[in-house]
Amino acid sequence: MLFNSWEFIILFTITCVLYFNIPHKYRALLLLISSYVFYSFWRWDFALLMLGVSILNYYGGLKIYQTEGQRQQRVWLWSVVLLSLIPLLYLKYGNFFIANLNELVSETHKFSTLDVILPVGISFFTFQALSYSLDIYYKKTTVEKNIVNFCVFVAFFPQLVAGPIERSSNLLKQFRVPHYFDRAAFMAGAKLFIWGLFKKVVIADRLAFYVDRVYEQPELYGASTLAVATLFFAVQIYCDFSGYSDMAIGTARILGFKLMQNFNLPYFAKSISDFWRRWHISLSTWFSDYLYKPLGGSRVNYNRWLINIFVVFLVSGFWHGANWTFIIWGFLHAAFYVLENWGDKVLEVLKLSKLKMSKAYHGFKVLSVFVLVCYAWIYFRAESGSDAFLISSKLVTDWHQPLYLGASTVSFALCIVLIVVLGVVQVFQYKGYASLYFSESKVHPYLQLVWYVLLLMGISLLGISSNSFIYFQF
Repeated sequence: MLFNSWEFIILFTITCVLYFNIPHKYRALLLLISSYVFYSFWRWDFALLMLGVSILNYYGGLKIYQTEGQRQQRVWLWSVVLLSLIPLLYLKYGNFFIANLNELVSETHKFSTLDVILPVGISFFTFQALSYSLDIYYKKTTVEKNIVNFCVFVAFFPQLVAGPIERSSNLLKQFRVPHYFDRAAFMAGAKLFIWGLFKKVVIADRLAFYVDRVYEQPELYGASTLAVATLFFAVQIYCDFSGYSDMAIGTARILGFKLMQNFNLPYFAKSISDFWRRWHISLSTWFSDYLYKPLGGSRVNYNRWLINIFVVFLVSGFWHGANWTFIIWGFLHAAFYVLENWGDKVLEVLKLSKLKMSKAYHGFKVLSVFVLVCYAWIYFRAESGSDAFLISSKLVTDWHQPLYLGASTVSFALCIVLIVVLGVVQVFQYKGYASLYFSESKVHPYLQLVWYVLLLMGISLLGISSNSFIYFQF
């Protein structure tokens, strides 16, 4: 079930009306039923898998909490982690390992591939469930004794299939307190939902036509077309994913829940580390808390720190997909991160640290980070490693071919206009004039009303509602 579907509108409306008109003690159960109905629209049997992961972490968290002695707690934690990851590793990565193993063996010893389907959002609900068990072990949260509350925490439908990946310390406790209908919360959530929907069905899905056409056969196009397609994809994936997050956060806010911010103007980042503090914040903080810091973080010697950085980014790349292109994408971000660190050290040695304070240097950093991120997106989007390498080489050598304008000049021009509109809004948000994640807007209320009416008109006239969200596959 997609946010941009009538099925979701009907389900959410019914859930919302019932939620605010039944006693608080039944509300978690209502949300649990709605969440499983929402997920079962894809595959009901995969909903059973999600329930199994939830029950495993619920009872695993109890055992970790009740067990005395760190060694015994660690045994319970690792048991829960491994058992939770087995379905994810089997369904998402099984064929990847088989394919790579088959490259190493003779024809007579090759293994058959698995006939499996990847459950929607399996990485998201697995990581959300695991965060609870890990937080119990690290004593960052209290144990949840109500299994319904815990199961709805894992399956909460606004953010179930593409995040943000919530923590029990933030979301789980919110199911314990009663919520009342709040007009201001409703309006704030609805406005964020509308903006997210516009980014998804008007901007992202329209850019997808051009990007898909070019990236399906990159050998047919020159550097200018490949560069534009890569730029379009950078905007597409941002609008697609941040659009989903906005709709998830807005939907939850209408019900009275406060989800964590998942995006903070990432293309205004002035460094790669800053980019990851702004992009998919829930995932980057998850890896920071549960992988980077347990490995020693930055508290180790420099060589060990380098290993930690590459491990985190490679795992992050692999989390996104069972393909070498995603691993290369993670490697590139790790390399950019390390090179950036070296660059800062060079500035210190040359006593040019004050250069960082200048507006010109800031602009240069923002532009350079955006270019590097766009280059890495090539490996994220390409169908294969060979396609990614072909595109990379063509961007250097093949500038003689004319620019491909897509289905028509009008459609191409519309894509450019939509990117400009997005850019203007983002500048207003960056400067603090327009609202960003429920911040106060300095725009006059009547102008805000006109803006949201225009967004709704744009959704009605220009929206494309057939595409699923990119991050559903992760």
